[in-house]
Amino acid sequence: MKKYLNLFDFKQKVNYKNEVLAGLTVAMTMIPESLSFAILAGLSPLTGLYAAFLMGIVTAIFGGRPGMVSGGAGATVVVLIALASSHGVEYLFAAVALAGVLQLLVGLFKLGKFVRLIPQPVMFGFLNGLAVIIFMAQVAQFKTSENGIDNWMEGSALYIMAGLTLLTIAIVALLPKITKAVPPSLVAILIVFGVVFFFDIDTKKVLDIASVSGSFPSFHIPEIPFNMETLILIFPYALVMAGVGLIESLLTLNMVDEITGTRGQSNREAAAQGIANITNGFFGGMGGCAMVAQTLVNVGSGARARLSAIIGAMTILLIILVGGPVIEQIPMAALVGVMMVVAIGTFEWISFKVINKMPKHDIFVLILVAVVTVVLHNLALAVLIGVIISSLVFAWESAKRIRARKHIDENGVKHYEIYGPLFFGSTATFLEKFDVTNDPDEVVIDFKESKVVDMSAIDALNKITARYHKEGKKLHLRYLSPDCLKLLTNAESVIEVNIIEDPTYRVMLNK
Repeated sequence: MKKYLNLFDFKQKVNYKNEVLAGLTVAMTMIPESLSFAILAGLSPLTGLYAAFLMGIVTAIFGGRPGMVSGGAGATVVVLIALASSHGVEYLFAAVALAGVLQLLVGLFKLGKFVRLIPQPVMFGFLNGLAVIIFMAQVAQFKTSENGIDNWMEGSALYIMAGLTLLTIAIVALLPKITKAVPPSLVAILIVFGVVFFFDIDTKKVLDIASVSGSFPSFHIPEIPFNMETLILIFPYALVMAGVGLIESLLTLNMVDEITGTRGQSNREAAAQGIANITNGFFGGMGGCAMVAQTLVNVGSGARARLSAIIGAMTILLIILVGGPVIEQIPMAALVGVMMVVAIGTFEWISFKVINKMPKHDIFVLILVAVVTVVLHNLALAVLIGVIISSLVFAWESAKRIRARKHIDENGVKHYEIYGPLFFGSTATFLEKFDVTNDPDEVVIDFKESKVVDMSAIDALNKITARYHKEGKKLHLRYLSPDCLKLLTNAESVIEVNIIEDPTYRVMLNK
């Protein structure tokens, strides 16, 4: 019998069983990743686990997207490696806290909505590149470290690791065809764990990465000089981390929106990410953001509410306090198999089907974003590059669309009916449309099918007005929308034009 509960502000009915099992699965997959990211940054392994717990619990309660999972993510930690290595971990904690403040401000000032401006090709490239990164990170687990040197596994160790990984993938792929009562990822982890334990198989385990035992995170003010020099030092790192974290988190939010057919709250999520990172900075966590792979595991296991992420975070805390010895015995092959399936599911295979139907510039953006993501491992930079290129292409295409239909009425007044937006990219083409020397003494520019967008457009109007004025001719603007009129009114010190009264927009005559 299914039991349901309304948790916090989430109004949809919630299935207890799905939420609990999904949360346990997420915790199992998050532990090795958090440990790996912490070790990569030269930090204590517990710093990564603390981040997984703190990010998870805070964003689960206060976040704007039920079902989304946050933790100590590599995308944000990579930004801080240089700071930690050159100035120490205390400066890292301070930068994490400052990044949280910046993210909180983004949420409070409702700037999170701008993530909706990210084009679909950028999303495709982001997810495809991320899928490759996730998959390659799992392939790296087939290495062993001796005396600080990594070498690929050989012989029986390689065969055992590969066999257990394939067993995990098979269970995750086939179990849903038999039953969907339990998350296949959790079942796969438990079965492989049982096989290794009962048959006493010698294979790589979580313990081989690091210990996961510790104590409850305690409040700690970063031990740094509180002065302007410190702020100047950590601010650039904090700014980049805040941007990376928000981009990845809000993209993940959009991804879950599409999967579940519901709508998350981007500004609330940005604020929650900020609160979580502030908490990390004062409780010894390395900070983080939304974790795409774990979110996909969570949603794929049937989670749709906040409870699963809370269960996942509390499980990690329980493991830190008392469950470390057990979790340390989980075979890495089980976790690798689960994450490989996640990587395959993350890849937007549909992009191959539609790529021949996409404009060439969209294909270029898709491939470029994926390549930058894979090569640089910088998700934020890849997305930023994609958005910039897409915006420039859009501006160029829009600039070419401005047109002018011309006619002279019975009173000898020449009319220019403008079609398309007048903005920085189209001003040159706009100015070429007018024959100032040969036009009659009175000219009307009709903006009914156009719009004055920016200061470059106002400057273009100023130039064309000056040209007609120099020829001793009158120029009138007609059918300006209220927002266009406001732009012109604000720029009265720069431009002086005649605006014909228009009953549609109720524009007053500008004398």
